[in-house]
Amino acid sequence: MAGLVSNLLILFLVFQNICLGFRSPLSVFKRYKETTRLLSNECPGSDRPVISIGLSDFALDIRMRGVTPKQSDTYFCMSVPLPVDDEAYVVDFKPHASMDTVHHMLLFGCNEPSSTENYWDCDKGTCKDKSNILYAWARNAPPTRLPKGVGFRVGGETGGRYFVLQVHYGDVSAFRDKHKDCSGVTLHLTHQKQPLIAGMYLMMSVNTVIPPGEKVVDADIACHYKRFPMHLFAYRVHTHRLGKVVSGYRVRNGQWTLIGRQSPQLPQAFYPVEHPVDVSYDDILAARCVFSGEGRTTETHIGGTANDEMCNFYIMYYMEAQHAVSYMTCTQNANPEMFRNIPQEANIPIPVKSDMLKMMHGHHEETKDTDKSSLLQQAKKEEEEILDQGDFYSLLSKLLGEREDVVRVHKHNPTEKAESDLVAEIANVVQKKDLAREITSHDEGDNTILVRDRIHKFHKLKSTLRPPDHRHFSLQQPKHGEGSWEKEHAGDFHIEEAVEWPGLDLKLGQVSGLALDPENNLVIFHRGDHVWDENSFDSKFVYQQRGLGPIEQNTIIVLNPSNAKLLHSMGKSLFYLPHGLSIDKNGNYWATDVALHQVFKLGANNKEPLLILGVALQPGSDKNHFCQPTDVAVDPITGSIYVSDGYCNSRIIQFSPNGLYVMQWGEETSLGRARPGQFRVPHSLAMIPDFSQLCVADRENGRIQCFRLETGEFMKEIKHKSFGRELFAVSYVPGGFLFAVNGMPYPGEAEPVQGFVMNFSTGEIIDTFIPVRKSFEMPHDVVASADKTVFIGDVHARAVWKFAPTEKMEHRSVKKAGIEVQEIKADGEHKLDSSSGRILGRLRGKGSGGLNLGNFFASHKGYSRKGFDRLSTEGSDQEKDEDDGTDSEEECSAPPPPSAPSSS
Repeated sequence: MAGLVSNLLILFLVFQNICLGFRSPLSVFKRYKETTRLLSNECPGSDRPVISIGLSDFALDIRMRGVTPKQSDTYFCMSVPLPVDDEAYVVDFKPHASMDTVHHMLLFGCNEPSSTENYWDCDKGTCKDKSNILYAWARNAPPTRLPKGVGFRVGGETGGRYFVLQVHYGDVSAFRDKHKDCSGVTLHLTHQKQPLIAGMYLMMSVNTVIPPGEKVVDADIACHYKRFPMHLFAYRVHTHRLGKVVSGYRVRNGQWTLIGRQSPQLPQAFYPVEHPVDVSYDDILAARCVFSGEGRTTETHIGGTANDEMCNFYIMYYMEAQHAVSYMTCTQNANPEMFRNIPQEANIPIPVKSDMLKMMHGHHEETKDTDKSSLLQQAKKEEEEILDQGDFYSLLSKLLGEREDVVRVHKHNPTEKAESDLVAEIANVVQKKDLAREITSHDEGDNTILVRDRIHKFHKLKSTLRPPDHRHFSLQQPKHGEGSWEKEHAGDFHIEEAVEWPGLDLKLGQVSGLALDPENNLVIFHRGDHVWDENSFDSKFVYQQRGLGPIEQNTIIVLNPSNAKLLHSMGKSLFYLPHGLSIDKNGNYWATDVALHQVFKLGANNKEPLLILGVALQPGSDKNHFCQPTDVAVDPITGSIYVSDGYCNSRIIQFSPNGLYVMQWGEETSLGRARPGQFRVPHSLAMIPDFSQLCVADRENGRIQCFRLETGEFMKEIKHKSFGRELFAVSYVPGGFLFAVNGMPYPGEAEPVQGFVMNFSTGEIIDTFIPVRKSFEMPHDVVASADKTVFIGDVHARAVWKFAPTEKMEHRSVKKAGIEVQEIKADGEHKLDSSSGRILGRLRGKGSGGLNLGNFFASHKGYSRKGFDRLSTEGSDQEKDEDDGTDSEEECSAPPPPSAPSSS
């Protein structure tokens, strides 16, 4: 009989491999041997966890190593190394667990596990380096996948090398028979490069307290988003027994857009976002968990045991590969007042049938063992009826038949509206139907037939699924009528950080000025070990730290703009507080020093200045003195010299090529709206030779003013609301492109710090851009080359970024529905179609140390839970949100009166 079974199994595998296109009978037999060996082990995958799937794909089985937890709320961890060295992408997860033994599972990715043991108590931690949550499972949630074309990068030079599985055993009564547990997950990986990278954004309350008997308790979380655009396509909610409903939103300009809303007492799967949601820089992500303390006699805190509570809202997103961030978190409430306007739906519990509730929490409720066992067996049986049919679509397909009109319209007339209706209907089914009621309302036999029928129909239609078409998105979309100029469609021109450029990690002082020499090399002006702070000047703008002497480091460095290789350096023992830098057509350097109150002309190979304007260390406002001059521009045709002067004067001065005073214009800003020709810190100059104009970044007035070179006559103003109150620097590229950077927003204001690309003639904003690595702190100067490569120097971050237009690098536009991907390259377009349904997060193992939430929570007031490190599980080991503030020394002059500008 055993031989007959073996022969039948071999015939089945041969038939399966013929259908799948496998070529070798030897490989079939090898897979058969592997299968039988796996089935013979107590825990599948323990001997041979890797199974080849075709030429480029493989499966990795990650299972607990036959553990028997002895006490409730035990957390066990184990690790599995990535079996390949080269880069791969995870595209699918299949869980192997049952809620009657496992409270929840998490899968992390990292470079070094916390232990090398076969398995260990998770109190030791999960990873020694930063860990990312890749996958979460609870309450018999079904398998999940990513959309086609989206992958979770592992291995290679940047991806993680280990997976760490963490399993929380809530109630160990199921282990009275001392059986060994093999719960885990199977990963499907591919070597095929994925054009989009997914990630996970975790929102989690850390300090909620639920009073005993309190009928309604809200836990609110909200954070500003400060990165490149991301597109949300799935969500998951998590609380313990007291949670009634969890809702998540994007808030933009006061408008609340629903991401997802679900009862945490239903299977905790990742559900598709009903309408695709994009999140841009400075949007707010907000979530609310609604609890009830009824039935409790003591306070309930956030914690890691089954009797504690949690408030988690997971968001699955994807980003373009060059911008991708694998994992982000939000653990605070940045704006409690905003929740007064939260949609009413967030406060309405989603009803769950009482028998379903008992089934979900049977191992925690005081029910008879026989009733509990019956409920759990029934739940497991019903779960298997669905999950054995395939993947996550099985849950959807079971209920989709009631809206076959939507399917029929899409299938035979696949218009944009039909597509969006279909996607919305699928999401509606998953979000709004009580799955337990649907399951239990059918006879077992009828239910199986219904499931198979729905699966057949759904898998026929899902291959035709496409999202609404969206063109390439830009970072910011200003509202109609914003500022003096309206942003119009500007094609596919877009500026992005050149992340491969190594110049960001240069060891620099405060970076104050940038320029490009005639060979297009990058020249950086920095302050070495000197700092401009509140002690630098007295109330009359006289430098107070002369005793330090001049800067002993070379303050001018010349770099190859492609690889940041040092080509030349100079400026040692010459400057006290460098500020502005420009280079004329002959390659001479023009620099300003705000401590010396002087302007210098330097030859590229001369140690001594060729020309000095102003009197050293003496501020003034006549023809021979400056007061903290900020920048210089030289007319390439006439050689005339223009100086912006400056922090304590409000004027532009013109000199002849040999340094003789010619004329000046400008005055201090009067009360009320700044008039043309008035300045409040003329901070940066841009020569516009095409139009014989000079443009000035009027910093504290948040605008650009342009003047005629010959006469100083005012020509125009460029001002946008998105500039905010400060505009620091401006640069011009022949052909009509103007580049600028603004300042950090004032308290209570929302305009982000970013770079701008503008049409000089019309003033319209063509594009905005921010960095991927680090963040702008105080971008101080900008310079752009003829090919529109842009460099920005930051005085507080002490860094220089390189940005380039996307036609110079590979670029992919993104479809907002997460189903269709469009690759755009300089030589044309290539489309990749895909189907919806796979959900996952992206792994990048190596990085800066993350935050251990066990210690984080323990440090918060009111928390005294023992052993809280275990919470670094269902929402933990995540990276702390970046603080918007900075500890950098503020670049400033002597303490000014309240109406005076800050300095830099």
